[in-house]
Amino acid sequence: MVWTLRLAAQAEQDMTAVLAWTHEHFGGQQARTYAETLSLALTSLMDGPDIIVVTPRDDIVRGIRTLHVARNGCRGRHFIVFRIGGENLIDVLRVLHDSMELPRHVGR
Repeated sequence: MVWTLRLAAQAEQDMTAVLAWTHEHFGGQQARTYAETLSLALTSLMDGPDIIVVTPRDDIVRGIRTLHVARNGCRGRHFIVFRIGGENLIDVLRVLHDSMELPRHVGR
C-alpha cells in the first residue's frame, strides 16, 4: 500500500531554509545532493509510518513520529517530524536539524 504525504507549510519552509543554508555554506552541488537525500527520506515514508527506522515520539506530542533523513548511505543531520493524518495519509509537520530541541519546535 502506498501512503500519501501532505507537507505542512512549515515543513516546506523548513526544507527551503535547509537547502538555502546548505547552498550558502557548501555550494550548489551539495545543496542538490542534500535535496535528493531529503527526497529519498520523504519517499521512504510512502511505504507507511511503521517502517523500521521511524521513532515514535509521544514524549513530544502524542502521535508524533520522526524519521532521520540519512538514507542508503547518504548522510543527513535532519529529522522529518510527522503524524498519521488519516487513512493512508502522512502529515509532514517539520524538517528539523538533529541539534534542535524537538519539543520547542513542534507545537503541543
